[in-house]
Amino acid sequence: MQPMIATQRFGLGAGPGELARLGCDPLAWLLAQLDQPTGLPADDRIPGSPGAMDHFLRRQELVRSRNAREKAGETLIPLSREVVDFLHPNEIVQANLNQGLATAIATPTPLLERLALHWINHFTTSLASAPVYLGYFGAAFEREAIRPHMLGRFEDMLFATSTHTAMLFYLDNRRSVGPNSTAGKRRGRGLNENLAREIMELHSLGVDGGYTQADVIALARILTGWSAEIDRPAPSTAARMGFFPELHEPGPQVVLGRRYADTGPDQLKAVLHDLAQHPNTARHVARRLVRHFIGDTAPAELAQTVAKVFQDSGGDLKAITGALLRSPAAAAAPPARVRPPIELLLGTARLLGRAPEPPRPMMALTAMGQPFRGAASPAGWPEEDDAWGAPDAIKTRLDWAIALAARQPAGLDARALLDQAFGAETSPELRRAVGRAADSRQALVLLLMSPEYQRR
Repeated sequence: MQPMIATQRFGLGAGPGELARLGCDPLAWLLAQLDQPTGLPADDRIPGSPGAMDHFLRRQELVRSRNAREKAGETLIPLSREVVDFLHPNEIVQANLNQGLATAIATPTPLLERLALHWINHFTTSLASAPVYLGYFGAAFEREAIRPHMLGRFEDMLFATSTHTAMLFYLDNRRSVGPNSTAGKRRGRGLNENLAREIMELHSLGVDGGYTQADVIALARILTGWSAEIDRPAPSTAARMGFFPELHEPGPQVVLGRRYADTGPDQLKAVLHDLAQHPNTARHVARRLVRHFIGDTAPAELAQTVAKVFQDSGGDLKAITGALLRSPAAAAAPPARVRPPIELLLGTARLLGRAPEPPRPMMALTAMGQPFRGAASPAGWPEEDDAWGAPDAIKTRLDWAIALAARQPAGLDARALLDQAFGAETSPELRRAVGRAADSRQALVLLLMSPEYQRR
């Protein structure tokens, strides 16, 4: 495997001195990262789910109070100017992006950051449809449901993502009530099928995975009870999240021809175990993983190899990722995928050693068409090779690169950055273009907009 493939395709681009540290064995450098911790350091501005729930409830109480005062005729200052004792959801989202940038700059394990991006997209939760709820719980979703499991068992990640508060809000399972449950008979509410359908279509079996509408309905019944209670008093914050028996549809359910007894929360564990072990899940997950890292032109045999490792290992994601890295096809495929904006931003932070601004990273992502954690649907961001390569998108990237370069120090050494990024693999054409640039800022734009930098 060539160093540039290791750092670009499977990382965020080379940091200072990284190409030298790869030595003559880039594959070993990548594989060693699979033995490293996958978590993130604690950050006071990025609370876990219990803390996020506390902040959410305090905000909710303030909104109720403001609504009552406004109804009584009181003139109010804007909510953003209130002196409050809670984090605003936008603060948590900004802190999440800031930490992502800081991690991209300093991490010795960029492969793990790429894996996190992949699995966050596979199990999409989006600010686009629920900005307050996901503003509070989205960062906790990454920390609690994605990162602890992305080198563990797929089954554990499937259960953690399906039952996390962020997902329950995003796909409306919080509003799903068993019609024959205690609460269902009292409230007159029924099933919401959103989460059940996406678990099958997107998260496990795939759209061609062989399930029926009857299977979706049965899984939706099994999912009832998994909720987040925000409207009524509760003995503790923790008691507001999890499994609520009074919401759960009683009785056995049949999914994909198998009968699952009503064992409360264990009913869902049983069906997700079987979905995770299904051959169609192995095929779907392998195809998506290969497409993310290698692209549309990856040979079909590569996905088949990864799927076989998935089945043989029982969904061991460390073994699956290792199989992808070791595949000669993964190393031999030419760079084809245009980097999505989030990868472009994180990679540029790593290249420069600081957050790439102006423009501000949050605004830059929105301008480039990929607002942070803001996918338009549960299917996540597109994965096609040229999904981000339309002419208007490239023009926006050029505008971003020019604005960024204009505010860099006049003494910036773009040729040194070129050597840092590509080393001996720099094409003669790019080296000539950077060397002939009018000044260091123009040279940086040429580097950032080069095919070598834009594609992986």
